[in-house]
Amino acid sequence: MAACPTSSVAKSTTRSLLVMSALCLFRAQALAVPQIASVPQPISGGEYRIAGTVVSKADGRALTHARVTVRDAKDPRKLQSMLTSDDGKFEFTAVPAGKYSLEGAKRGFISASYDQHDQFSTAIVTGAGLGTETLSLRLAPDAVLSGRVLDEVGEPVRHATVMLYYDDHSSGIDQIHQSRGAQTDDQGAYELTPLQPGTYFLSVTAKPWYAVHPNSELEGQAAPSSSINRSLDVAYPVTYYPDVTEPESASPIPIRGGEHVQLDIHISPVPALRLLFHVPYDGKNGVTFPQLQQPAFDSSTFVQIGGGRLVSPGLLEITGIPAGRYNLLFLGPGEGTQMDGVDLTKDGEEIDASKSEALSSVKASVRIPGEPALPPRLMVGLRSGPRTPGVWQVVNSKAEVEFQQLAPGRYEVVVGGPGKPYSIAHMAVEGASASGHTLTVAAGSVPSVSLTLVGGSAEVRGTAKRDGKAFAGAMVVLVPKNPELDRDLFRRDQSDLDGTFSLRGVVPGSYTVVAIENGWDLDWSQPGVIAAYRKHGRTIQIVSQVGQPVNVAEPIEVQSK
Repeated sequence: MAACPTSSVAKSTTRSLLVMSALCLFRAQALAVPQIASVPQPISGGEYRIAGTVVSKADGRALTHARVTVRDAKDPRKLQSMLTSDDGKFEFTAVPAGKYSLEGAKRGFISASYDQHDQFSTAIVTGAGLGTETLSLRLAPDAVLSGRVLDEVGEPVRHATVMLYYDDHSSGIDQIHQSRGAQTDDQGAYELTPLQPGTYFLSVTAKPWYAVHPNSELEGQAAPSSSINRSLDVAYPVTYYPDVTEPESASPIPIRGGEHVQLDIHISPVPALRLLFHVPYDGKNGVTFPQLQQPAFDSSTFVQIGGGRLVSPGLLEITGIPAGRYNLLFLGPGEGTQMDGVDLTKDGEEIDASKSEALSSVKASVRIPGEPALPPRLMVGLRSGPRTPGVWQVVNSKAEVEFQQLAPGRYEVVVGGPGKPYSIAHMAVEGASASGHTLTVAAGSVPSVSLTLVGGSAEVRGTAKRDGKAFAGAMVVLVPKNPELDRDLFRRDQSDLDGTFSLRGVVPGSYTVVAIENGWDLDWSQPGVIAAYRKHGRTIQIVSQVGQPVNVAEPIEVQSK
């Protein structure tokens, strides 16, 4: 049964504006439940009990005065809430036969539903022969990550920016995204809380307070050279825990619920570079100013400069840059360009922007046969790889979107949005080569893409069992016939207390249903991984989007991970 995600979503630093809310919606598009703004109604008139104990996921201790809510799965307006007793117990009586979500919340803990994994949980089912009176609702305590940022002599670095990255596996593959950030105080201290259990990475950016970045004009003045201390012309490179300057060398930080992890990061200055950029300049429309990026896990981060000035028409000088490998963006009044993988190691080095590749634009139009109007907030995204969040645009009133200033390369076209999920049934491309849902964009090109979408409205219901008995808490995956091409057709659910599951928003086609015990950390969206489970699954065919659910006649046997 679906539940709201509890993890925060990071703000991206990619070239184009990343609408991060779209990514969350795309992941859970088949599971969206509209919020009902009405007066709650009590649950009563039945003969069953839902009872148990709320405990800490960290140490198993009972949690007193935790709020527990039972909510009718069919009618969310019907609910009951109570606080646990001193021994963590809760009890709801006179509950009718049915299916219910069980949710817990307590200050200092991550709110969660029963046996929650990602945005999924197991629903409580009341009825004859179903045990619902000894439930254990586990809540993970908030975690804290804190520490200090220290310079080369062990002194605190104030106003440093600490960035936290989270290893997110909800899409069936590890994606390391920015989660949140903080600034150090005057003692160099930072604190990041509350954090859910998981694996994190940490980076720091800062400027030496004492740094001086002389430019070529200053060096050419008549003042004696002794007045310029070149040892102060330094910069801090982006530094990752534990005190490394390459994200590939960063150490993962596993954090369990309730932990207070303290980590100090030491940053050391390196000689700063003074760089000269030859850029387009016509004297009328301003100057094209370079932006410097460095890879940061599955995205990138902008690097701050010490200073910049126009030396002469078409010649820019930038100071305060640590040596390293950069992607250079030239954005200005004309067409943007980019240079990837540039090694900047020499002071006074000259970079010719005319050797950069022109950025591209992609225009897309959308149609949905059989629907009178496009749904609100429908989005189209371009993703350069399965590990990248991509860039997203909302489809406008003319059923069009445009992506500007894109780097040349291969992009997978994806769609998403709230409510009913959609999939690409057909994609026609002009001005670029395409294969399946992927197009290859050449430098400076403006390809156009026509998308024909099909909406997913079918619901697949079934039961997960092992050795003939209902199995609760299994990860159920609907695998499309071509999982590599049609990643957007995957659907997931978690089996409820009676083993039942419901896969919503399914597009007509051929699928295989599999159920896996404790499969939540599997790379389930990767064809090579899911193939081993798929051969023991059950094949089904969805032929039409009828209003009635599609019932899988035979139980799905739960496989071990």
